[in-house]
Amino acid sequence: MENHVLLQVLIAAIGLVSGLIGAYVSLQNRALLAEVRRELAELENRIITRINGTYVRRSECELREELVHERLAAIADEVKNRNAAGL
Repeated sequence: MENHVLLQVLIAAIGLVSGLIGAYVSLQNRALLAEVRRELAELENRIITRINGTYVRRSECELREELVHERLAAIADEVKNRNAAGL
């Protein structure tokens, strides 16, 4: 009879330990997954920042081109005025 009770306690203890180990491993996996996700998000942000710093949007290019044309026109007018004043 004592062997039967001892066996029941042993089986219950093994189940409890197994459950605790499973819960611990699950929490470790979640923590590791969260860390990997955070690192991926940081890497993605660095890549996007680098791309945005390297490439210029089309509308920005058009505005820059208009500004360059305006500046060249102003310089050309200034040169014409200087040449006209010098004659």
